[in-house]
Amino acid sequence: MKSQVGSWHIKVAAEAVTAAQFARCGFNVSVQYGADQPEYDLVVVKGNQSLKVSVKGSQDGSWGLTQSYLQRADYHQAIEAWLARHHLGTVFCFVQYKNTVLNELPRMYLANPKEVGERLKATANGRGDTILYEHHDWTKRARGAGTVERIPDAWRFTEERVEFLLSECALKR
Repeated sequence: MKSQVGSWHIKVAAEAVTAAQFARCGFNVSVQYGADQPEYDLVVVKGNQSLKVSVKGSQDGSWGLTQSYLQRADYHQAIEAWLARHHLGTVFCFVQYKNTVLNELPRMYLANPKEVGERLKATANGRGDTILYEHHDWTKRARGAGTVERIPDAWRFTEERVEFLLSECALKR
């Protein structure tokens, strides 16, 4: 996008494109009504399988996730507290608008809370962080100097990824 728009607009756009992509995969999509609901934004259903989907939109290349849990710079504790708030059957859809133009879809990723927690804990050479980065090169002065943070390719929003997360959730129920 050439110019940044407000975070509310990105949130609305991210939820809409997520609903559209799940619909394209043959899911029935239910959108929550009213102010932000706890834990998830959409419920997607195919046959007798369902997922609760928490949508996180961004236009800066990252998603702040655990900062409200951070105390005394203990990143791993903050991540654990964040993980404790998420249940089986919930997946995250990370939607990235950075460097996209209006006539193309944003980049989209799907992950379960455990995968997100592991990625956050590995950030900055294992120190952990409150931010999930799509792609980030640490500078010389940073704790993570010389490392690069990247969302795993396996998280890309594909039909195969959706099927994997559905089967994983079914096993845990």
